[in-house]
Amino acid sequence: MIASLARTALVALGMTGAAMAEPTYTFLTFDDLDGWADDDHAAALDVFTQTCGDIARPDWAQLCAVAKDGPAARDYFETFFQPVLIEDGEPMLFTGYYEPEIAGSLTPDDTYRFPIYRLPGDGTEGTYSRREIEESLPYADRNLEIAWLADPVDLFFLQVQGSGRIRLPDRRVIRVGYAGKNGRNYTSVGRALVARGVYTLDQVSSPVIRQWVQDNPEEGQSLLWLNDSYVFFRTIDEVPAEKGPLGAMNRSITPMRSIAVDPAITLLGAPVWIEKEGVEPLRRLMVAQDTGSAIKGAQRADVYYGTGDAAGAAAGAVKDPGRMVVLMPISYALAKVTDPLDY
Repeated sequence: MIASLARTALVALGMTGAAMAEPTYTFLTFDDLDGWADDDHAAALDVFTQTCGDIARPDWAQLCAVAKDGPAARDYFETFFQPVLIEDGEPMLFTGYYEPEIAGSLTPDDTYRFPIYRLPGDGTEGTYSRREIEESLPYADRNLEIAWLADPVDLFFLQVQGSGRIRLPDRRVIRVGYAGKNGRNYTSVGRALVARGVYTLDQVSSPVIRQWVQDNPEEGQSLLWLNDSYVFFRTIDEVPAEKGPLGAMNRSITPMRSIAVDPAITLLGAPVWIEKEGVEPLRRLMVAQDTGSAIKGAQRADVYYGTGDAAGAAAGAVKDPGRMVVLMPISYALAKVTDPLDY
């Protein structure tokens, strides 16, 4: 998705936190990680090897080569990595995201009227706001349309997720992924509903926002236009159907093993241990393979739940506290603690 947009629940709400303090780094042991011994470390190692070769650092390259030799997974992580708790004064917030499946068409008609646009090649992508793009149609009839959707709310949340599968009338499926955006600031429509007194913070979620817009068509359209940010897509049909969408590392992401983080703090490709609380607690070794516009801060993460409606329902329910611990190569961790700006 290359810096995909904010997604689901609190991502739609836009809770990115206030100004954060400089990160602090605290060494932990593997015994400090709740549930570490019970995880499927081999599953995590398999996901780690899919992107570790893309980390452009010699120390990581060496560890990646060892990982691909098929070591005992738990021993591998415990031997070569140091658990580091990174904090910036903000509480941990876990949300979830997914790859939607949406009905669409390759040609417009009375049902399918809302286009998914490719990234313009003329440099005008930063010129227009969401409202201008949808109301004035500056990109219409320029061969930029990938497909058309029946519901503008589906288009909005496709942009929020950053990728999706479009089911065509002939039962074929095309996949689209993030290609770029218009450079305008992201404005939270969920926060706008809270400010209006329509909902409270604990009530707002992606399904709630979707239903409100559908129940209030005129006000709903104006609400969506508050968010000037607009996403353009590209087709990614080269990705096999059984694989996940492309993450920020331009590799397929894996349900319940891939996580989106703030790359300014957590290196993409790094293993990350999560301790998510909530209705369905999660103790699992993930891999930081994606990013998101609302994913900012040391203790902020978005868990990828998979494809389709069931994954969307699960992801949309996540708005949980907990803790995230990054596994760093030992020399890398020591350098981070002694000089955080060195890496």
